[in-house]
Amino acid sequence: MDIGLSENDRLKIAQGLSGLLADSYTLYLMTHNFHWNVTGPMFNTLHLMFMDQYTEQWNALDLIAERIRALGHPAPGTYKEFVKLASVKEIEGVPSALDMVRLLVAAQEATARTARKLFPLVDKASDQPTADLLTQRIEVHEKTAWMLRSLLED
Repeated sequence: MDIGLSENDRLKIAQGLSGLLADSYTLYLMTHNFHWNVTGPMFNTLHLMFMDQYTEQWNALDLIAERIRALGHPAPGTYKEFVKLASVKEIEGVPSALDMVRLLVAAQEATARTARKLFPLVDKASDQPTADLLTQRIEVHEKTAWMLRSLLED
């Protein structure tokens, strides 16, 4: 394979993207779970907001996995791999609506940090397609975290 990136750079970038995929999948599952299980006075608002968020996240999973594949490496695709790779941890039980929002803020921020952490390597390797993907993901996660945080203010 000769796409202008060294084998070592492709491997390191694919490993970093695998962590981003794991965080993204865990965030997707958490958001979908909260969509199903949210209750209380903010039910309709949160139910619809969470649906928009998990739909966006679901579509992003393919983009991340396909970039890993384009770099010549297999994308992780099992819960066992995701648990090992993710910085976002699964939630047990059903939190209150506001705790769901707090947990999603933390998970969105963690996913943004995972994407941002990969930038120096991607920049050094001149991997523009991955840089573009990371920029888009960081923007989505930061904006979503801001929107969720706004629900926690009085």
